[in-house]
Amino acid sequence: MEQEAKITHLKAQLQTFLDQLDQLDPSKTSIEDIDHLLDIIEEMESALHEKTN
Repeated sequence: MEQEAKITHLKAQLQTFLDQLDQLDPSKTSIEDIDHLLDIIEEMESALHEKTN
């Protein structure tokens, strides 16, 4: 897969993640689950920051 296609695929996966995040029921989601998702996002942000600088 060429780089542009991979980036397009990554964007699609992130959009799917956001769509699923919108469907989370706060009453059924633990603080630990939310913290884990935040950790994942922070890791992704850090990795992206390293690639763009």
